[in-house]
Amino acid sequence: MVMEKPRFRAAFLLPNYWLLWLAMGVLWLLVLMPYPVIVLLARLLAPLLRLMAGSRRHIIEVNLKTCFPEKTDAEREQLLRENFFSMAMALFETGMAWFWPKWRLRKIYTITGLEYLPEHPSHGVILMAMHFTTLDLGGALINQERRVTGMYRPHKNRLYDYIQRRGRERHWRDCEVIERKDVRGMVRALRKKGVVWYAPDQDYGRKQSVFAPFFGEQAATVTATAKFAQLGQAKVIPFIQYRLPGFQGYRVEVFEPFDHFPTGEDVDDAVRINDFVEEKVRLHPEQYLWAHRRFKNRPPGEPNLYLRN
Repeated sequence: MVMEKPRFRAAFLLPNYWLLWLAMGVLWLLVLMPYPVIVLLARLLAPLLRLMAGSRRHIIEVNLKTCFPEKTDAEREQLLRENFFSMAMALFETGMAWFWPKWRLRKIYTITGLEYLPEHPSHGVILMAMHFTTLDLGGALINQERRVTGMYRPHKNRLYDYIQRRGRERHWRDCEVIERKDVRGMVRALRKKGVVWYAPDQDYGRKQSVFAPFFGEQAATVTATAKFAQLGQAKVIPFIQYRLPGFQGYRVEVFEPFDHFPTGEDVDDAVRINDFVEEKVRLHPEQYLWAHRRFKNRPPGEPNLYLRN
């Protein structure tokens, strides 16, 4: 079932929400700055995030060591520093996605491969995203070009959820949102030849996953992408967004649909997805969301990678 549109509630004016209103107001003011100033602010914020990261820094270090064993310690430390800048930048990019007017967003990106995603597809489309730090902004940018239905997990804080939903859905007048657990809603949207945004590259638990290699390490990988494609009679079309060097903005790339997918073999389909994600992450490793415990669930007998010595 499509989720109802977010509604403002009088309760949002109560004192327990004032701090969040203040934080959002500050973010709104900061992202009004020229883009080079936003980048400079992220550069200043990144070292503070590193100091405050705590266990998240440990997770990033483990992920980088696991995925890039060929790099030296110094190279991985540099990649870690760049990744913290990307996370600092992501804070402002989220504000840009939620608050920038459409005319300003259109000035900061180029898009390629749009021919693979027609305005009126003849079949359902799973628009396969990846968890780069530019995730929110990427959703806003692709929605400038095409009507996309989003998979969404409601936030526990009702005001934050309201602001986030408003920020994401404003880019397309008829934008719809499907709760992440709503399998029937997802399949129904695909069978109606809809385009549904979906990101499968995180560890969502053993129950709905198989183990498949990711950067040479077995990772719990959801089988839902293949199942949705089969049940919804849909194509899987990957896309990626990434930050360009300097002050050049962003590029969105839409790729050809996966051919002969799904195969009916869960592991083979999971390998196909992980291989594609890995290929794209290797192009822009500093911009990927390494703070997620991608290898949280382990095959039987394999040690927990995130335990501190």
